[in-house]
Amino acid sequence: METRSNYAIVGAVVVAITVAMFIGVLWLARFAGANDQHFDIFYKEAITGLAVGSPVAFNGVPVGKVEQIKLLPETPQFVRVRISVGEEVPVLKGTTAAVEGVGFTGVSQISLSGAMQGAERITTPGPYGVPVIPPRSGGLGALLANAPELLNNVSKLTDRLAEVLDPNNRNSIANILKNTDRATNALADRAPEIAATVIEARQTLAAATVTLKRVDGLVGTTNALLTSDGKPLAEDLRRAVKAAESSLSRIDELTRAAKPGLDTLTTDTLPEANRLVRDLRDLTGNLGAIAAKLDEDPAGALVGGRTLPEYDPSKTKAAK
Repeated sequence: METRSNYAIVGAVVVAITVAMFIGVLWLARFAGANDQHFDIFYKEAITGLAVGSPVAFNGVPVGKVEQIKLLPETPQFVRVRISVGEEVPVLKGTTAAVEGVGFTGVSQISLSGAMQGAERITTPGPYGVPVIPPRSGGLGALLANAPELLNNVSKLTDRLAEVLDPNNRNSIANILKNTDRATNALADRAPEIAATVIEARQTLAAATVTLKRVDGLVGTTNALLTSDGKPLAEDLRRAVKAAESSLSRIDELTRAAKPGLDTLTTDTLPEANRLVRDLRDLTGNLGAIAAKLDEDPAGALVGGRTLPEYDPSKTKAAK
């Protein structure tokens, strides 16, 4: 009986110690993470390789772990990931979280980065009671998120390449390459001529440069000539133009003053002068006739041996 009693006491003590140790471990585990910081991250992309207990790193330094991974019931395209980090980790405004692969094992982790010195901590509670860290696309997550679009673009590129490289286009491309080869050979054969042409072009450019310098000198000389000699000449020309304008004005005044006399001369004086000229012509004709008679018979003309005809101006005009 005594031996059985000792065994029972020893078993009870061992069980009590085991339970106490278990309770102590739970108590220590409870208070060990009591001061950790908790954050939620909402991803709209695949988080392949991430699991509960995956590490959380800040600029490559391990600072915590993943506690929960949940789909949002209302918006299942989003994934909520809750992480816990030490209380001394500076999770400041500007910090972002990305899912990045660890090596080539297929395991992923949460990578925090972007905190700026002097910024405030992220403390505003989100919809699930803890602050929210903005997500960042990067690494494997970004690649997987863009993989469908990338594959679609690769498929389109492949189709276009197939269209370009059909038999007809291949023949055209071959002909283009042949023509390019011939053109290259022709250029190689004409290389000395091209070099000579380039040399001549350089010489021409040098001559043109010298000519331009001379033209610049002539322009400067012309400007100086116009500045020094052109101004006095322009002043003389202005004075001559003013004098000509004054003379023309005086001529206009004299013309206006002489216009009445010219009108009188045209209407009255010129007709009278014409009649006087005609009468003088008649008188001259009669005097000529008298002179002829005196030449023929001076005595008879003077004594009256021959009766002179009477002067009739109308007959003289008719004779003329």
